[in-house]
Amino acid sequence: MLSFGKKKKTEIDLEQHELLENAQKRIKQKKRLFSHLVLFLIGSLFLVLANKILKYGEAYDWSIWVVLFWAFLLVLHTFNVFVTHKFMGQDWERKQRERLVEQQKQRIAEIQKEIDTDFPLSKINKKKEQ
Repeated sequence: MLSFGKKKKTEIDLEQHELLENAQKRIKQKKRLFSHLVLFLIGSLFLVLANKILKYGEAYDWSIWVVLFWAFLLVLHTFNVFVTHKFMGQDWERKQRERLVEQQKQRIAEIQKEIDTDFPLSKINKKKEQ
């Protein structure tokens, strides 16, 4: 039987959803890095032109130091996107999250045990009855 008005909903399970979110986050990181690279190239060209051609601050080659510092920041950004992400990527985040949740569960169990030993339920019920 054909039904023209109804569309089948595609269900994306949790794992596929996490993979999609991770892919979108990586795309944004790389896009920001490439934007940073373009901005660096244009900005560096402008700084060198301002220093050399327009003779702004001609007595000292300050543009070289600014461009080197900016290049260092660009290298750090690149390192963060391509190298650090491999070591501290989605799997690392998942393991850290699971470890922290387990620690929280253990702490809650310890607190519950302390409450049960310090304030047993039978004593509380006896106080309510009196």
